[in-house]
Amino acid sequence: MSQLSNGLTALVTGAGRAEGIGFEVCRQLGARGYLVFLTARSLDTARRRAEELAAEGLDVRPFALDVTSADNVAAAVRDVSKAGRLDALINNAATTSTYGEKVLTADLSAGHSALESILFGAWRALQAFFPLLRSSPAGRIVNVSSGAGSHGDPAFGLTSGNGMGPGYAVAKAGLSALTAAAALELKDTSVLVNAVCPGFTATFPNGETMGARPVRDGAAGIIWAATLPAGGPTGGFFRDGKPLPW
Repeated sequence: MSQLSNGLTALVTGAGRAEGIGFEVCRQLGARGYLVFLTARSLDTARRRAEELAAEGLDVRPFALDVTSADNVAAAVRDVSKAGRLDALINNAATTSTYGEKVLTADLSAGHSALESILFGAWRALQAFFPLLRSSPAGRIVNVSSGAGSHGDPAFGLTSGNGMGPGYAVAKAGLSALTAAAALELKDTSVLVNAVCPGFTATFPNGETMGARPVRDGAAGIIWAATLPAGGPTGGFFRDGKPLPW
């Protein structure tokens, strides 16, 4: 056990990219003393990322997890259950749409893939890991959504025509809707469920030169939602700890 340990555990999906939000969330949770289950579709990738964070003195365990596979998710639950409980589930796994994609000409198989990984993947993980979250005195579920799936983001929202693609945007809108529905259903439990938009974040080469914020700043809002105190908000959509309309 790391000397930083606070006795809490967290699982982050889609954490295989070194420049990605999920990996940075693992780093920040680990720095707060969490035992972090870092997951990626490839176990080799998860191991590489976990080794990088272990070199920083963080307690990070790699797992292969494909949220589009019910069997794969069930296997991950069995592995994580050995820790006894889960305190935070970060649903970060996603796929993107082709830039400039249009509703009338979109490849619907690609749109189905976006829905499967972003919406149904998070839904599948929420169902599967909930018994472990319920065992926590303060379970937290954070769905990493996007302003692209909202009416409230003037730069990237559904009516902005920003070119991010309706497959991705519709899936993210669905994820925020799932968040609201789940929070209502869990209102009599200690589990809080929120959606977070990390903002326009430099998860791609030269992103900061294009005005994207550093990944550490985008991840900070997710950490906020994952570590909310008892009685904190639930069912909301946030960026940097502030409510966003969607």
